[in-house]
Amino acid sequence: MSNDFNYIFHLSHIDLDGYGCQFLTKEVFKDIKFYNANYGAEVGQRLEEIMEDIKSLKSEDIKPLILITDLNLTTKEGNKLEKEAIKVGAKILLLDHHATGKNADDKFAWYNLDTSKCATLITYNWLRDSFDFDKSSEFLPIVEAINAIDIWVDSSKYFNYGRVLLGMISGAREVNRVVFSKEDVEYRHYLIKSAKDILNTTLLQDAPIELDEKLHFVKKDFFKELKNDTKDNLVAEYITEILTKKAGDMIVTYKGKQGVLTYHTGNTSLIGNNFLVKNEKFDFYMDLNSRGGFSLRSNNKVDVSKMASEIGNGGGHPNASGGKIENYKDSFVYAKIREFIQEYLNIKESENE
Repeated sequence: MSNDFNYIFHLSHIDLDGYGCQFLTKEVFKDIKFYNANYGAEVGQRLEEIMEDIKSLKSEDIKPLILITDLNLTTKEGNKLEKEAIKVGAKILLLDHHATGKNADDKFAWYNLDTSKCATLITYNWLRDSFDFDKSSEFLPIVEAINAIDIWVDSSKYFNYGRVLLGMISGAREVNRVVFSKEDVEYRHYLIKSAKDILNTTLLQDAPIELDEKLHFVKKDFFKELKNDTKDNLVAEYITEILTKKAGDMIVTYKGKQGVLTYHTGNTSLIGNNFLVKNEKFDFYMDLNSRGGFSLRSNNKVDVSKMASEIGNGGGHPNASGGKIENYKDSFVYAKIREFIQEYLNIKESENE
């Protein structure tokens, strides 16, 4: 395909290979926005999000490319994407290695399937061939390690390092990707970069142990700013700072009390307390999981044990409680989750007047 584009909308999978593709593209393209999805319905929702983002740019100078890596599409999904891309004037490029995409690969010129390599290696070759990327082969070892573990080439000299990489990314749960997608991607890219640097400066036979032993400190370094602390405290402080910036778009209310709603953030006591102390205009903190379970925290402004009882047959302490919302409808999009919860709280408020 021609390189007649200047803004990349990059959708990729949520595993090591998917983030590996994005780790490479951000080295080449300045104007790029990342999206991530698991298979199934989330792919369609992310593509809709991309279309809306392209429309919102409203500039004749923008020439968008929708880049999809490590995700396969059906022919039906491909047809829909192609029609929508034409409407917004976007090019499409898909780089994947899953054999389930063969029918779509046969139909669409923009669909590139290669089952012999992982998506990160396919992306690497595209960038190298089309943009003279990585002339010094600085990125090649980490790409080979991702390829070895993703398509299980256990004869590769990089296989053992890939095994540590796989656990590194699957265990990177400190930043929730639904609520804090931008920060989550930055975190995972930071981990991959750190792993690349260790691989390039350590004897190969020692590199897996070196990464395994340093991983805790690598994670801390990402969350650390001015002072050192325990990893849990550093993460709580980091999430609190993000929440403080985004809180205006995360408000839910109940009986005249204002709260902030998070999703699968975890570490509720530390993060909830930190946030409420630093944001006195908020009365409660609510963290929700995918099954409708929730945790509530307050700082002596509202009895959340009573609130939990009223909205979710729950209870606990005045400043720390929890429960479960029956018939909860989950989503991959935070705005839809918040909308559902606010409507639910409105109903419960009417019932408990």
